[in-house]
Amino acid sequence: MQNPKVSIIIPFKDTAHYLSECLDSIQNQTYPNWEVLAVNDHSTDASFTLVENYARSDSRIKVFQNKGEGIIPALQTAYTHSAGDFVTRMDSDDIMKPNRLEHMVETLQKNGTGHVSVGQVKYFSNRGISNGYARYEKWLNNLTSKGENYQEIYKECVIPSPCWMVHRSDFEASGAFDPHRYPEDYDLTFRFYEKGLKIIPNTEVLHLWRDYDTRTSRTHEHYAQNYFLDIKLHYFLKLDFNPNRPLVVWGAGFKGKAVAKGLKKMGISFTWLCDNPNKIGKKIYAQELVHFNELETLGNPQSIVTVANSKAQMEIRDYFKKLGQSPMIDYFFFC
Repeated sequence: MQNPKVSIIIPFKDTAHYLSECLDSIQNQTYPNWEVLAVNDHSTDASFTLVENYARSDSRIKVFQNKGEGIIPALQTAYTHSAGDFVTRMDSDDIMKPNRLEHMVETLQKNGTGHVSVGQVKYFSNRGISNGYARYEKWLNNLTSKGENYQEIYKECVIPSPCWMVHRSDFEASGAFDPHRYPEDYDLTFRFYEKGLKIIPNTEVLHLWRDYDTRTSRTHEHYAQNYFLDIKLHYFLKLDFNPNRPLVVWGAGFKGKAVAKGLKKMGISFTWLCDNPNKIGKKIYAQELVHFNELETLGNPQSIVTVANSKAQMEIRDYFKKLGQSPMIDYFFFC
């Protein structure tokens, strides 16, 4: 394809304060053949009028009203109007680096279908970035630099929602925006993983990710921890769980209890491991917790690890290595 068109999907709600910077960064792209499909999700500020003004002066920008309510219906509304050869997302409060589209188009053309082009990201904020977001940025960019994002897909979302691009055919084969499952970006990442789309490694920052108190991922219930755990367990059972192998859950904190409760609800048996002497031998949800050495008595187990402490995670990894077990085959970190 010569000069393929890129469809940029942008849902927005009450982000008038940031939208101009976002749209300006798109208009300033070194790659010119793009279309913006912006969908207003019932804004109460001047967001819609602002985007309308951009659309009047630039025919590549199109703005619509959400046919439903929420990000997923907005994404679906936008996609029905798209015509690009490539598809990408953008958050209405973020900023693209000038060469983002050009870089992604070039890498997809070079590698062909069956690939996801991603970029490194950098958080920015008027008040500074928290240690948690700084750690996430470093972790995510390290994976992206090697194209090893799927190796830790059960820990956090390993493809930044506003910084990916795929061939339209691959996007539709992956279900596009059809599934109504939140967090929608994490769900899409799992579907890319399910379809075997390969991550193209990248060491360049292509996206500036804005953080502020009223950001959707901070405030909306769909991005609460329980939704992340539900989606992890859903795809683990669908994609990586072997029902012919004993299943093990490590840890009895909030995440461990949530996973155990989900497995119990589905009637899936498991062994619940713990190293806390105050919990070993006790029952939660009618399931007794046992010492982690019990793992060695099980034949060819698979483990879900919900232990959050970084030092403990390293010790657990070393323990698995000693037993000759491999990540994403024998054990899966859910935090």
